[in-house]
This record gives sequence, C-alpha cells and structure tokens, in this order.
Amino acid sequence: MNKIAILIPCYNESKTIEKVIGDYKSAIPEAEIYVYDNNSIDDTDKIARKSGAIVKYEYRQGKGNVIRSMFRDINADCYLIIDGDDTYPAESAREMCELILQKKADMVIGDRLSSTYFTENKRLFHNFGNIIVRYFINLLWHPKEYISDVMTGYRSFSPTFVKSFPIISRGFEIETEMTIHALDKNLLIKSIPVKYRDRPAGSESKLNTYRDGIKVLLTIFNFYRDYKPLQFFGILAVILTMISIFMFLPIFYHFLQTGTVPKLPTLIVSSFMMIAGLLSLFCGLILDTVAKNNRKNFEIQLNMIKMLEEKI
Repeated sequence: MNKIAILIPCYNESKTIEKVIGDYKSAIPEAEIYVYDNNSIDDTDKIARKSGAIVKYEYRQGKGNVIRSMFRDINADCYLIIDGDDTYPAESAREMCELILQKKADMVIGDRLSSTYFTENKRLFHNFGNIIVRYFINLLWHPKEYISDVMTGYRSFSPTFVKSFPIISRGFEIETEMTIHALDKNLLIKSIPVKYRDRPAGSESKLNTYRDGIKVLLTIFNFYRDYKPLQFFGILAVILTMISIFMFLPIFYHFLQTGTVPKLPTLIVSSFMMIAGLLSLFCGLILDTVAKNNRKNFEIQLNMIKMLEEKI
C-alpha cells in the first residue's frame, strides 16, 4: 500500500487543529498525519496529539524552517501539505494525492484563486498581493500551463520533488520557492481548483501583509537572478547600453559638426555606462553556464534518487 503523509505546519492553531485533523482523517483514513509545532504557546501540540496526529517540533521559527524539517524527516509515496487554520476543506485531498500516486504530477497546486478565495478572503491587500505574485511568476518563467495560484499552502508532492528540493526560505516565501523550483527544474505541475474559506472567528493569520509581501517579491527577484542570469543581466546590459548611447549621441553629433567635444564629464559617464553594460552581459553569460551545469547536476541527482527508491 502506498504511504501518504499529511503534513500540517502549526503555530498557535489550537482553535482549528482538531477539526482539521478530523476532516483529513475522514478524507484519507489510511494516511499518517504529522503536525509540526513551531513554538506554539496555546497547547496546539497537545490537542493535535489527542486528535491522533503524530506530533513533532521545529524550534526555528518560520514556515520554511518547518517544511524543511518535514521534508527531511518523513519518507512517503505522497506528501500532502495543508495549513492548520481550517481554510482548506478536505474534499480535494484524495484527488490531489491520486495525481501524485499515479505519477501524473510532481507537484499538485490547490488553486484557491480560481475558486472561492476572492469572495471568502476579507483582506484586500492579500488579494492584490496574490495577483501581483502570480503575474510576475508567469511573466518571468513562462510556464507551459498558467500558474493560477502561487501562494497557496495546499499542495501535494512526489518523493522526487520532496527529496530534491533545496529549501532556502525561512518563512512564508516557501510557497513561491516551491513553485519556482518546479518550474526551473522542469518538474511536472498540475493545478486543480480547491475551495477556500476564511479563518473562523478568533483565529488570526500569522502572515504580515507588507513585511511578508516584500519578502516574497524579493524571493522572486533573487531566484530570477540566480536561475535565469542571462535574461536578468542581459536586460540590465540593454538598459545600461541604451543610457550610454542616449548620452553619447548628442556629444558625437556636436563633434561631427564642430570638431570639438563638449560636456566631457557626460562623455566619461557614457563610457562607464557602456563598459558596465558589457560587464553585465559577460556576467550573464558566465553565470548562465553555471546555471546550466547546476541543472545537469540536478538531473544526475534525480537519477540517483530514483535508483535509491527502487532499491528501497
């Protein structure tokens, strides 16, 4: 029988964790449910243990840290990760797991934004932030299938994804990092619409709209630079070159007319801009070679993971 692991990262979710565990037990009774407590002070761990979950602890604060420990510690044929705030109904859980078990996907995204998110979620800037993040991911990575929801915490994964994912993020940027990793490494992504409901009364979101929103945008920027350096530095090279030419042409035209060079400081700045543009281009070329070699090494690592899975 295939082993399904349901992973629930938790920080002060005592009001909802019992219901969440009960709902997912009913949806997938054969699954093992793991609750990783992230320094809760409201007895979330005790309630989870009493409800039948396997409780473990992660003392480094942040969702990214919790998921890093989950992925390292647990071995399964399918991993389903959900939030402990009772915002994701369990009715789509079986379908998301079956797509993984049938080898039809390495990551299944529970797409809230194509369903009830915008009517249920009452935080205006969260809605706007989700749209912005979705726009940039699709613009910069050009996925074969449009990614409708980047920030969802409802996903299922294959062992290939889980054991090959080098987690860097410490906090709520983790969902963005998961999506970018799958896109960059050509892993198979599926999206299915899932229902979303707002948090129940008395349950507070741990996501800071502005601070965490900025972190997510910086994550996209940094990974675009790291994973697509030729595009990133190529765009920078074009901008610098255009500025240089714009500054140089009037000086050159005046030189052709009079034989003299006016605005010598402008000419010097123009020259430095051109040099900077060329340096940016060559940096992009060099780093692009490094990125391609990293992708080759990743494919070798995937082969090794597959071999280990077959032996086990």
